[in-house]
Amino acid sequence: MKNQIKKVVLAYSGGLDTSIILKWLQDEYKCEVVTFTADIGQGEELESARKKALSLGIKEKNIFIKDLKEEFVKDYVFPMFRANAIYEGEYLLGTSIARPLIAKTQAQIAIQTKADAVSHGATGKGNDQVRFELGYLAFNPDLKIIAPWREWDLNSREKLLAYAKKHNIDISKKKGKSPYSMDANLLHISYEGLVLEDPAHAPEEDMWRWTKSPKKAPNESEIIELEFEKGDLVKINGKKLSPAKLLEKLNELGAKHGIGRLDIVENRFVGMKSRGCYETPGGSILLKAHRAIESITLDKEAAHLKDELMPRYAKLIYNGFWFSPERIMLQALIDESQKHVNGKVKLELYKGNVMVIGRESAKDSLFNAAYSTFEEDEVYNQKDAAGFIKLNALRLIIAGKSGRKF
Repeated sequence: MKNQIKKVVLAYSGGLDTSIILKWLQDEYKCEVVTFTADIGQGEELESARKKALSLGIKEKNIFIKDLKEEFVKDYVFPMFRANAIYEGEYLLGTSIARPLIAKTQAQIAIQTKADAVSHGATGKGNDQVRFELGYLAFNPDLKIIAPWREWDLNSREKLLAYAKKHNIDISKKKGKSPYSMDANLLHISYEGLVLEDPAHAPEEDMWRWTKSPKKAPNESEIIELEFEKGDLVKINGKKLSPAKLLEKLNELGAKHGIGRLDIVENRFVGMKSRGCYETPGGSILLKAHRAIESITLDKEAAHLKDELMPRYAKLIYNGFWFSPERIMLQALIDESQKHVNGKVKLELYKGNVMVIGRESAKDSLFNAAYSTFEEDEVYNQKDAAGFIKLNALRLIIAGKSGRKF
């Protein structure tokens, strides 16, 4: 295949792995390399990626840096949060939801530049290789895919560092050791490797980059108000902002109050268990608020059906099937459920906690105090409950009369 590749588009961050991959592609495939760097809010100065690519011999016309922050939040993060998606009960899918957008844009650049192939820095052990490649193949099935981690013998961080030193590739290191494997975007930052490979070992406090320790968070709580329209956040404290700016503001609030730290062992798509740490400050606030506004605006059975479907939806995202027909079908159902998810939620933020202290929806609330009150009412006949219980118990009564033992 190497002789067939004339041009390849590399998903390029300018970090350790992809800088080495860039050089490796040039040496091993003898092909023209196009770099694509996606700005999805990782908080880094992306012009450094341009300079590094230029220093490694990439032509200016072959360097693509795209600001995808608004598209990322509007078309990927917000649809996912309409579903309240969580993988295995805890993970808010911060890395998973970014990969489809990167893969789609990379495939589009491959078409634009008439490239034969695409390449990524995901390892052969992880989930990202699947997520990237499913995205590529969904948009351009004829693309060749180069996954260096499945080809080369640079199978450790230390070997990568040695390769970088040999070829004078500038990379940032942490006190002489290989750094954590990290991924960041507007929704989260993740950490893997080093001491985290022992699930019994607590994370080092200086590992966390975004959030204050809850112990050092302000001693005074902060009350905020979030407003939703059709299931999407539109305002914070009465101020309307773009989707990306809204998430940026939530991240700022969450980080200040020590919200969103997570230490989990998850089951990767390829089958192994993996320990990772995550910071998702804004997402943690958003999830709590969205469920709160749904609690007064969603019909009971619609809400329960959403909760039943959510693990399936989350698993599709985790496993890389964002562009699959079944995810799109589920999204249509979820979006239909959000037509009346409108209103405001008040939250109190304090030392790692997000507490709902109020929710209201002037037009769409299904909460009716006349029915649920403990005081005297004129709309509900409590005697009706006796027949309701008997009808629901009928099969149990029949089984009991037959002598069946439970």
